[in-house]
Amino acid sequence: MKLSLSRIPLLVQMALMSGGMMFVPAVVANRQNDDHVAQMFFYSGLLVMFACALIALAVQGTRRNLRIIDNLKAMFLAMLVLPAVLAIPVYESLDIVPFVTVYFEMVSSLTTTGMTTFEPASMLTEALHLWRGMVGWMGGLLMWVAAAAVLAPLSLGGFEVTALGDAGQNSNNHGQMQRARPMKRWSRAARALVPIYVGLTFALWVMLLILGDRPITALMHAMATLSTSGISGIGGVADAASGVAGELVIFLFLLFALSRGTFSSDTGAVKRSNLWDDPELRLGFLIVVAVPAMLFMRHWFGALEEEAINDSAAAIKAAWGGVFTVLSFLSTTGFESSEWSVAREWSGLQTPGLILLALAMVGGGVATTAGGVKLLRVYALYLQGLGEMERLVHPNVVLGRRRAAAQGIRRRGAVIAWVFFMLFALSLAAVTMVLAVLGNSFQEALILAISALTTTGPLTQVAGEFPIAISSLGAPEKLIICAAMIVGRLEALAIIALMSPDLWQK
Repeated sequence: MKLSLSRIPLLVQMALMSGGMMFVPAVVANRQNDDHVAQMFFYSGLLVMFACALIALAVQGTRRNLRIIDNLKAMFLAMLVLPAVLAIPVYESLDIVPFVTVYFEMVSSLTTTGMTTFEPASMLTEALHLWRGMVGWMGGLLMWVAAAAVLAPLSLGGFEVTALGDAGQNSNNHGQMQRARPMKRWSRAARALVPIYVGLTFALWVMLLILGDRPITALMHAMATLSTSGISGIGGVADAASGVAGELVIFLFLLFALSRGTFSSDTGAVKRSNLWDDPELRLGFLIVVAVPAMLFMRHWFGALEEEAINDSAAAIKAAWGGVFTVLSFLSTTGFESSEWSVAREWSGLQTPGLILLALAMVGGGVATTAGGVKLLRVYALYLQGLGEMERLVHPNVVLGRRRAAAQGIRRRGAVIAWVFFMLFALSLAAVTMVLAVLGNSFQEALILAISALTTTGPLTQVAGEFPIAISSLGAPEKLIICAAMIVGRLEALAIIALMSPDLWQK
């Protein structure tokens, strides 16, 4: 019997790919003479692939015609169930670690959050760190493909600001053709985006190798940059051998998280003649310039009081540390520049953690691997606020829609953006309250909630006065954070769309 890949459930396809990826850490561990870890990854890969093959044969020819919202349901199940599969080799390799801890680690990686219980990084071997990075990289690729194949047709994930249809509803009006589209759309998006994603990762890896990083370190930082997971096997780019030159290269690749227009036009609701017409990029550049400038002035006045104003080298390093770190947290990657600490030493001031939290909440571009509220929604609210200000000055003015129409913002785009912002705020309040009830301080609960909902795990180490020890959290807290990471990755509107009565129709 001929087995067609398009007839295999999407969740099974993801698990099958995960099983194949397990052989890579197995080879790395074998080369490093870590036989136990190599065996666990090798046997787990065989087990997962064998089980997926049996499931694929069992369901072949029995599945009904799919709808696009069925793929959205598969994505939700993937975020919920697939980490348990991905955790098998890690759990078997670390005999004494509870399964809930390993599950938390895989949810964090798959959602590109990068929050980890294994601090310092030396607690894990390079093969296990590589597996964390690969899972995060796969999660980023999943979001790239899902944006074109699932979120855009359903007007979710930020597309509701520019799309003509209602959020959660198929924006296609071709009726009978809709049944044949979901898997074709998915395969077409994968064929278009996988080569770009792999090619960009390979290019960054080679550049970091040339600049002096070790092969595994360079590969993990390349995967963490493209997926915005921030997962590192050495604690971050600040400890990499490539130094500031490596940070400059990573900075350029982080720009892909500000707008999908930088790498694809397959979901663009509005055709733009050049990238500068993209409001997300312009708003992102404005933030990357304005926020470091304010931080630099803050540290400059601090250095003035410390009588260190004549140290020009420290001033330049402080400026670069601010620019790189701001873009890193705006894209929800969470890499901290090696020069970020220079600014504190130069001025004697503490880290502005609240600014980093705010940057992560703003987030990157729609349909990228970045989390947060998204730049396009912020821009839609800005346009609405600008119009309201004009009404305050001139109450009888007739506002034209040329400004919003030029950027492709729909008539009710600001309303939907505000609804999402309220849902995000309610989710943040709920997660913070639950974590506080479970025994965390308000500051720790707030940082954990923002880190999970914006998929910016490194915030837990740099946003507060002291780093938060994730390993000290109990199982209920870790499960709550897992749920928050899944909500933050798929977004609340998508979760609500899963409750649509249309999903449960026979």
